[in-house]
Amino acid sequence: MKKILIIILFWSTVSFSQHQKLIATTLNKTPHTTETFVGIDGLGNYYSIKNNVFTKQNDHQSWEYKNISLGKITRVDFLNPLKILLFFESFNTVVTLDNQLNEIQKINFSDVNNSIVVTKIGMASQNQFWIYNALNQKIGLFDYTKNTYTPLGNPIEVSFKDYQSDFNTFYWIDEINNWYSCDIFGKVNLMASIPVYDKIQIIDSEKLLFSKGNKMYLLDNKAKVIIEIEIVEKSFQNFYYKDQILAIFTNQQITNYKIKLP
Repeated sequence: MKKILIIILFWSTVSFSQHQKLIATTLNKTPHTTETFVGIDGLGNYYSIKNNVFTKQNDHQSWEYKNISLGKITRVDFLNPLKILLFFESFNTVVTLDNQLNEIQKINFSDVNNSIVVTKIGMASQNQFWIYNALNQKIGLFDYTKNTYTPLGNPIEVSFKDYQSDFNTFYWIDEINNWYSCDIFGKVNLMASIPVYDKIQIIDSEKLLFSKGNKMYLLDNKAKVIIEIEIVEKSFQNFYYKDQILAIFTNQQITNYKIKLP
């Protein structure tokens, strides 16, 4: 009875109902060993980090980028596969790469403006980065062609547990699992209070995927349901979803599943 009560409380506290399972169809399995699996793009390229070397690879070839002078890679954004973003937080520096991992641009924000200390970053639209400036605690937009910074809205004083962005929206989850969004005009919305999770990927303003206890779930914020995704793996380290392909990463391989989100 105690276990049943805990489960009921878990789902009810977030005001989402549990729905039937969503079955994922296995497509293929690829041997793969790395420290950090970053994700896959729409062309089937895998992105990963090992020994602080960033790698892009497919079935036919691979590319590498490393820059030991900038320290640890703390963020990768390949929203635009033709302009990949690598963030080196300890040096307040971002590097952009082309699709063959050649360096396009390197920006040290401290050199541009000593009032900018970036702790969160992602690609935005119109030649801009989303950034969170730790000095004024504001989300903002940085134009990397003009080296200009535009802060948006009011200071965000809570801690970020996770964050993600697309071209028009910056999303984050705070320490008490509240999910927020900020648009390019600085409007902030509370999206939902979400369950405790291990890993998470925000798909859009209505859906996110998360793992908990080596199980996968889809949270549909519009329908207010949480659906378990049925996969074969009993344990895994990370996952990534793109264009109806769910990649599950273990310490030995990557399994690609076909899945259509409702």
